Parts: sequence; structure tokens; C-alpha cells
Amino acid sequence: IMMDPVLPCGPIVAEYLSLPSVYFMRGLPCTLDYKATQCPSPFSYVPRTFTSSSDRMTFTGRVKNLLVGFSEHLLCYLFYLKHENLASEFLHREVTILELFSKASIWLMRYDFVFEYPRPIMPNMVYIGGINCKQK
Repeated sequence: IMMDPVLPCGPIVAEYLSLPSVYFMRGLPCTLDYKATQCPSPFSYVPRTFTSSSDRMTFTGRVKNLLVGFSEHLLCYLFYLKHENLASEFLHREVTILELFSKASIWLMRYDFVFEYPRPIMPNMVYIGGINCKQK
């Protein structure tokens, strides 16, 4: 199944039907895409979304990045709580959102090397940048 997994209804259905899933997306909230694929994403190196930090952070920028990173866990928990309960009820077993997202066969990431900071990725993550760009 090919899907954009921001709302995890597709991953729930794919898990229920035992079908492989392909994620075509720009990114998940709270860096869940990197957590699900077990990619390293250290607070001291990778700037968090909405922090306006660059990859060359000062000490205060790294502390701010750390605090934002810790708050992401609570925000994601609140955002995905209903979906997690729905998945557990539908699949008849306890399941977490991170477990659902980690079942993906391949991640087609709509990132562009021009706009993103360098970061490590796993072999099943493929950057397909430029697909949404239009020439001026």
C-alpha cells in the first residue's frame, strides 16, 4: 500500500491486512520517521523543526534544540493518542504508533538536498527531492 502516513489510518489497514507499505511523505511530526527507522537524530547535531536553528548551532541554540526535542515527545503522545487507541482496538492487541510506522518497507522522502541539512538515513529511506518543485 502506498500512503502518506501523517494520519496513521493507512498503516493500521496495512498491518491488519499484512501488506507491505510504502510511505510517500515530506516528514512526520516529532521526527517519528527517524525514530521508526532507528536513524540517529542527535539533538546536538540535527536542528528540530520550528526552532529556526541551523546546523551550526551555538551552545544556547543546542540547549533550545534539546528542550524542543524533549517537548516533542509529549506533543506527539497527545496528537497520536486517539489513533493509538483505535489501532489497538482494531488490531485486537496493544500497539504503539512507533511500532506501526516501523513496519514500512520503504520510505520515499520528499526532501531536497538543497533545502535540508545533511543527516544520516537508513537504507530503506530514499530521498526523491525536487518532485514538488516548479521552475520560476
